[in-house]
Amino acid sequence: MICVSIGRGRHQHVIAEHRHLVDQGAKLVELRLDYIDGEVNLKRLVANRPCAVVISCRRECDGGKWTGSEDGRLTLLRTAIAKGVEYVDLEDDIAAGIPRFGTTKRIISAHDFRKTPDDLQAVHRRLAGLDPDIIKICTMANHPHDNLRILQLMCQSKVPTIGLCMGDIGIPTRILAGRFGAPFTYATFHHERALAPGQLSFHQMTEAYHYDRINPRTEVYGVIADPIGHSLSPLIHNTAFAHLNLDKVYIPIRVLREDLSRFINEAPELGIKGLSVTIPHKEAVLAKLTEADGAVRGIGAANTLIFDGKARRGYNTDYRAAMSSLEAAIGAEEKGERPLDGKTVLVLGAGGVGKAIAYGLLRRGAKVVLTDGVPRHATELAERFNCHSVQWSARHAVSADLLINCTPVGMHPNVDESPYEQHHLRPSMIVFDAVYNPENTLLIKHARSRNCTVVTGVDMFVRQACLQFKLFTGQEGLADLMRDVIKRAIGAARY
Repeated sequence: MICVSIGRGRHQHVIAEHRHLVDQGAKLVELRLDYIDGEVNLKRLVANRPCAVVISCRRECDGGKWTGSEDGRLTLLRTAIAKGVEYVDLEDDIAAGIPRFGTTKRIISAHDFRKTPDDLQAVHRRLAGLDPDIIKICTMANHPHDNLRILQLMCQSKVPTIGLCMGDIGIPTRILAGRFGAPFTYATFHHERALAPGQLSFHQMTEAYHYDRINPRTEVYGVIADPIGHSLSPLIHNTAFAHLNLDKVYIPIRVLREDLSRFINEAPELGIKGLSVTIPHKEAVLAKLTEADGAVRGIGAANTLIFDGKARRGYNTDYRAAMSSLEAAIGAEEKGERPLDGKTVLVLGAGGVGKAIAYGLLRRGAKVVLTDGVPRHATELAERFNCHSVQWSARHAVSADLLINCTPVGMHPNVDESPYEQHHLRPSMIVFDAVYNPENTLLIKHARSRNCTVVTGVDMFVRQACLQFKLFTGQEGLADLMRDVIKRAIGAARY
């Protein structure tokens, strides 16, 4: 179950949002009394409530907005209990002074906005001694290991426990809470009005992650990156899982460089069966593989990781997806089996995607020229692949048949940037931008205005996702469904 937090300044807005959420399927909401401007009319808020409520009134030290007297706050909480609300949230330092009464269940909570304490078990034992029906512990995640500790704490607890890590790194705990035994998790009414760091909206939890389908047997997949917020991979994979009624969930996982090795070691303990790997981990993850396919060894980067017992198998679906996207644009059927043979291709960017695409191009007989904003990245990759490189400032001097952008230039939110000047584009060129959000990057717009043949990042993204989906599930990826979902998501993000 999902408890949706409502924090509004006016009573009428709280009541309206409460009713709207129930219409959308919510079964439990948290009414944050500390957000109410002026005097709180508790009777008005709970008298005809359309579903069960949790009453909370947070002080500023607990991440809330209450600025009134402490006596006034405690009176509100006691009044909520007297009125028979379903749950009341009591911080650990006041719980002993507010006795149990009637049918109201007690959530005894503790918050740490800086870290996940080393003595997590001791914190839990202390809360368990305060007559809780539910224990709630919210901490700040500074490392992915904090997520594992919180989730395992819930799983091992004899008292129903909600354990959540805050911040971007802590998002997995919000999605996987039910899998590890939490009676419910928390979400916000709207993603732009999160009441705690890293909190997802009710819509995201239900539509993107299908939270109520998650159970202790659900297999976990995800994407690891830093940063992570831009990824649309969870949306398309979870949509495909739900369409095929597969008991799987795909989550975003922010992993810092220094945490990668430990995270890979601990991933199976989170129920993780497979991972998409992106910036900045595609090269570093190779050190953690027990097996790698030929493409991974040739490219020196992996974008897919499968856990099978003690085996960790690495794959690269980027290069196959990019090559099939290009060959479709060129018309491989009409041009023969090697449509890229002899073509001069300027590849902008020598990172993980650039390596994969350059590898695929060279295997298909193309003449590859590499360039990168960090010159040594291009020169080192050119030496390794036995191809050419040029300085970034000299990229426009290359007479290329194909131009491929493998940099993040033009990616949301920096949509007014292009890695290549418009007047250097020629109508005979094929222009491929690996950026998929937005699909119509400034480079793609410029290429269309010059009558170039274009390949967008959406096509490559969907193709590589389909290849990953087959590695994750053994079933063919749902390309049309994925393409429709990503286009709608990108379109919605523009408004």
